[in-house]
Amino acid sequence: MEYEVRFYYAKETLDDILNKLQKISDLKELPRTYEKTIQYNHSDERYNFYSLEIDGRFRVRISSNENETKCKLSWKRRLKNTTETEVNKEEEKEVRINPNDIDNFLYIINNVMHFNVVESYERYRTIFENEEIEISLDEYPFGLCLEIENKSIKDNPEEIVKKWTKLLDIDINDAYRLSWDDKYLELCEEQGIERYNEVTFDKKMPIIKKPNN
Repeated sequence: MEYEVRFYYAKETLDDILNKLQKISDLKELPRTYEKTIQYNHSDERYNFYSLEIDGRFRVRISSNENETKCKLSWKRRLKNTTETEVNKEEEKEVRINPNDIDNFLYIINNVMHFNVVESYERYRTIFENEEIEISLDEYPFGLCLEIENKSIKDNPEEIVKKWTKLLDIDINDAYRLSWDDKYLELCEEQGIERYNEVTFDKKMPIIKKPNN
C-alpha cells in the first residue's frame, strides 16, 4: 500500500520550492532525472484499466540522469477508500527492468501482448528523501507537482505524511487527490487548449497559474 499526497504549483515557484527542500538537512537530494512514462490499456475490454471498476494505470517508465538509466514496469490503482482520509491510499506494484532490455520489453508489450498506448508524458524529477519520507519535485510541461510519500515501515504512514506537510508549511487540505492526467485534462478544459495524448515539453501546454494571476 502506498500513502502519499500531491500538490500542484506554477513553474515560477520552482526555485522557492527547491530552496525550501535544500535547507532541510535531514533530507538527501538525488540527481535531477529525466523521465519518460508510457501508459497502456489492456487489449481486452473486459479488463479496461481505465474503467471506474478497475481505475488503474499500467506504466512503463524510463529514467535517466548523468549517472544511470533505469526502467520499470508499474501498476498503480486508486482504491475505493483512497480519499477517505487526508492522505491518499493507493495500490502499487513495481518490477525493475534491465535497461539493456528496454527495446525488447516494449516490443513484447506492443506486439505480443497487444496492449494499447493510451498516453505518455515526460517530466524532470528531483527526489529528496530519508528513511521515513520521499519527497518528489516533478517538473511537468504544464507546471510543478510536489509529492510527499511515506517510506517508514515502523510508524503510522498517514501521520508521517502529515508530519512532513506541516514541516514544509503546506496545508494538507490543498492536496490534489487525482492523477497527473486528471490535472492536465482539467487545465486544458479550463484554458481552452488542445489536449494531447503525448504530453511533452515541445508542445503547446496549459499552465498552472500562480494564485491571483
